[in-house]
Amino acid sequence: MEGSEELESRLLTQPWASVCFGESALIAKACFGDTGYVLLLSDLSSVWYESADAEAVGQRSKELNKRLTAHVSSFLHRLANLMSPLLAGQPDPATSFSCQRTAGGLSLRVKSELSGLPFYWDFHCCPAPVEMVSRHLVRPLIRMSLALQHQVQELSSLLLQKDAEIEDYRESGAALSRDRLRTEPFQEKLFLQSFMARSLPQICGAGDGQAFASALRQLYTAVTLQEAKQARKRHHSEDAEGPAPAAETSGHPDPPPQSPEGETASASEGATLSSSPAQKPRLPAAKAKPKKAKGLFG
Repeated sequence: MEGSEELESRLLTQPWASVCFGESALIAKACFGDTGYVLLLSDLSSVWYESADAEAVGQRSKELNKRLTAHVSSFLHRLANLMSPLLAGQPDPATSFSCQRTAGGLSLRVKSELSGLPFYWDFHCCPAPVEMVSRHLVRPLIRMSLALQHQVQELSSLLLQKDAEIEDYRESGAALSRDRLRTEPFQEKLFLQSFMARSLPQICGAGDGQAFASALRQLYTAVTLQEAKQARKRHHSEDAEGPAPAAETSGHPDPPPQSPEGETASASEGATLSSSPAQKPRLPAAKAKPKKAKGLFG
């Protein structure tokens, strides 16, 4: 059985999808299990979410679908089947969605059928906490930007190599059989300037709901899977290290009280040790060798 933590962990690797409810263009992602669901919605100005467990799903199903009697898992399975086509960009015409913003958040209403009877569901979403927004949007988008930057650099390097190869062919006397295939040598700076002037206005003018194209959805999934993998490694590393070792004297009884002469001698020895910089007390445990940090693309 899945808990809320496992559902939210699975939700991380689910890509955002562009959805449209009437005139409202949003991006959304969801994860459904046998014991609950998590839904995230955003218009890129605000982010809303709902996390519902089996008890909440059962109570809401009784309020909205009095004529339907089924196990909670059946309602969750039905909700997953209704949301999946929507998130895949192929909404079912027999299912209607309506979105309404409220003072405390956002409500998404679903109308469909189940076993020949009307089926209704309301998602009551509240503002998402900052940590959730960072985890599902900010950090993945930053990593996606870095990945795309590395991709551009590698492609630019490849183009320069191809230009050098073509120039070598020309110097060897090779000629094009079709002149229309001739290209100018690649100049990265001029290309970037042209791209900024030509493509950015079109990109920035697109609707907010078109933020995640199919290729970007794949990149988002790859980035979040890598992040989840690294998080598991860090968790296992912390478990392997365990708690810090206790002091060596913790398992021994307190030493017997010293006589005044002994205290005087000990004080004299302590003064001698502290005044000699060459003699340093040994640490009870050796320092662990630091692990080599692993970057996002390394």
